[in-house]
Amino acid sequence: MAPVKVFGSAAFTNVARVLVCLEEVGADYEVVNIDFLAKEHKKPEHLARNPFGEIPAFQDGDLVLFESRAIAKYILRKYRTGEVDMLRESNPEEAATADVWEVEAHQYSKAVAPIVYECIVYPTAYGIPTNQKVVDESVEKLKEVLEIYEGRLSKHEYLAGSFISVADLNHFPFTFRFMETPYASVFDSFPSVKAWWEKLLLRPSVKKISADMQKRV
Repeated sequence: MAPVKVFGSAAFTNVARVLVCLEEVGADYEVVNIDFLAKEHKKPEHLARNPFGEIPAFQDGDLVLFESRAIAKYILRKYRTGEVDMLRESNPEEAATADVWEVEAHQYSKAVAPIVYECIVYPTAYGIPTNQKVVDESVEKLKEVLEIYEGRLSKHEYLAGSFISVADLNHFPFTFRFMETPYASVFDSFPSVKAWWEKLLLRPSVKKISADMQKRV
């Protein structure tokens, strides 16, 4: 069986989300680099895969998908085993709890992403100075979010409970990038959150994709 294809570099957080899921399930895959600075993501060949001209795109035989969270769930469903079951769809309560903590997309990432963009992406990729006002406001928002996470993780090993799930994996890419900013020490004030993050970093899948993320575009 031919390996699945992921279009886009692991340096991008949305691509890293897909790749860490592939590593978790042990699937064979090929990464096809898309030159973002050369705007290959806006060319007809890539638009046929992702009509919004973004990355990643994903191909499994005749199936072509875009949107990283949808791709991640497809991977975790297709390759689910008794040992690797990140969606918990056989248990409605556990599945629903994992879904709830995908709140990352609407709360956590909205606080973390501006810090990452202002401290890393804009200065390094585009030569745009950091907007400190945006950073300071986002750090305060992040602290409010982490206070809620601290309450959850002080009682549970992972966000959905005693088991690791897609909810935890979804937090990995932007948290990894956040830890490269001067504001990583914010986590020190939230010991349960920090312990959860350090536990994620020990996973072989996260170690592999973390190393790949450090290879800049």
